[in-house]
Amino acid sequence: MLEVPPILTIQRNFDRPDPDKVAKLKGALTGNIADCLGGRAALDPIIKPLAGCPDSMKSVVGPAITCQCAPSDHLGAMGALAEAKPGDVIVAATEGYTGTAVMGDLMLGMARNRGLAGLVTDGPVRDLGGVFAVGLPVFCAGINPDSPAALGPGSVGLPVTIGGATVHPGDIVVADMDGVVIVPQGKLDMIIDKLAEVRAAEAEMEAKVEAGLEVPDSWRELFASDKVRYLD
Repeated sequence: MLEVPPILTIQRNFDRPDPDKVAKLKGALTGNIADCLGGRAALDPIIKPLAGCPDSMKSVVGPAITCQCAPSDHLGAMGALAEAKPGDVIVAATEGYTGTAVMGDLMLGMARNRGLAGLVTDGPVRDLGGVFAVGLPVFCAGINPDSPAALGPGSVGLPVTIGGATVHPGDIVVADMDGVVIVPQGKLDMIIDKLAEVRAAEAEMEAKVEAGLEVPDSWRELFASDKVRYLD
């Protein structure tokens, strides 16, 4: 006889990054983080901060507590909320299902009360006015007033696929108005070291653009080389 599977599977113990190292990513632009990771670190651009939200809700940095929610269900998100630690960001994967909300203002209020840093999901949220009043950063696929079930199956603390990327528990979420990037926990030290270099290069180029730069010399050299063929 086949064993009846549980409706919710929870991995409670997983490695979390050093909070002091995570803090070094606060204020970093997602574009800079993506550049540190070879330009390929962002989740699907549908996952964005809520339109019209206050500035305090437009950015978040913190370790991911992952959860899987079946389409039209949020049992996994309930489990993540119960198991999360202060500073965690709930990363709720729904297989991109947008037919019901994943959370509303009440669950987000509980998350705020538990000291969580925010929510990232490829599904919608609901109760927009209440969500703004809660003030927790939310990055999602939109708004839908329909409510989910809580029947499962779901998981907490296991790898999930969301927005075209695999996110492991303990990976670091960095999100701002441009979207959401994921820093694998094993690359955190490298990112911290490289971020200063990327920021310096960005600042140098910004200064040149402000001073009137039209086309960088490196581009001109490329366009004049035998790597480019002109047809006229």
